Amino acid sequence: MTEPTRTPSSDLAAAGGAATPAAASPPVLPSPDAVAHRSQWSDVWRQFRRHRGAMVALSLFVGIILFVSIGPLLWRIDPTFVDIRARNQGFSLAHPLGTDQLGRDLLARLMAGGQVSIAVGLTAMTIAIFLGSLIGILSGFFRRLDAPLMRMTELFLALPLLPLLLLMVTLFREPLSQTFGPALGIFFLIVTAIGATSWMQAARIVRGEVLGLKEREFILAARSIGTPSHRMVTRHILPNVMSPIMVAATLGIATAIITESALSFLGLGFPPDFPTWGRLLFDAVDQMVLYPWRVIFPGLLISLTVLCVNYIGDGLRDAMDPRIRGR
Repeated sequence: MTEPTRTPSSDLAAAGGAATPAAASPPVLPSPDAVAHRSQWSDVWRQFRRHRGAMVALSLFVGIILFVSIGPLLWRIDPTFVDIRARNQGFSLAHPLGTDQLGRDLLARLMAGGQVSIAVGLTAMTIAIFLGSLIGILSGFFRRLDAPLMRMTELFLALPLLPLLLLMVTLFREPLSQTFGPALGIFFLIVTAIGATSWMQAARIVRGEVLGLKEREFILAARSIGTPSHRMVTRHILPNVMSPIMVAATLGIATAIITESALSFLGLGFPPDFPTWGRLLFDAVDQMVLYPWRVIFPGLLISLTVLCVNYIGDGLRDAMDPRIRGR
């Protein structure tokens, strides 16, 4: 009889698996928290993209940001350079948007003014949202702090904000200008004044959300197992109030830009040689009939920026609200 053919696999089997290949290492899987976090923000972005108005507003707002940030790198004319011989010129290749009464290039001043106005809006919004969120969470979560914090909020709401801003600018303008310089001192003053007088709406909105959240089942369960208050706030309360905070933040940017423009329009904002969109409007009022485009361009940029920010906030509200996200 012929001997049966031996194959390498039969030899390995006969050897009792002594020469079996090394077992492949198991794949590294992401943690469930990382997967949930990633999928949550993917759902938010997917829902945000369905809001056509928000997507158009986001595209326009990004265009405005690029215009004021990258534009000065391409258009290198100094916005503060005075050329009396070129004063009150119309549209030309040398000055696409013309010049003002001192011969300064309006395109360069619009770019520089946009940097200041948007920086004021973002910084003042950060201050206002931080104060409003902190006071709203403390007031809504801790019962003993609710009454004093809400009475303080109502006191600030009862104050006339524009006269208060004018008083703050008048009192602290000179000391801060002497300490930090005219431009930086006025910047600190304006963003602090706007932020310190714009947090009340955010505080009341966040407080209302926290009052509803702290009676939910998952908060009661966390309290029953002895979770510390600070961990309950950071782990459970704060992530669930991000939607109203984001909406309040976008509205805060628009409010801060308008407030800064109003102060500059009244002549109480930045120095005359420091352009902002509101300052450009103030400088153009006297010759508005002869040169209307000097008012139209900064006014259009202010209105377009505020409108875009409001639409972005509307889209974020719909995307971050779990009651709307699943529709």
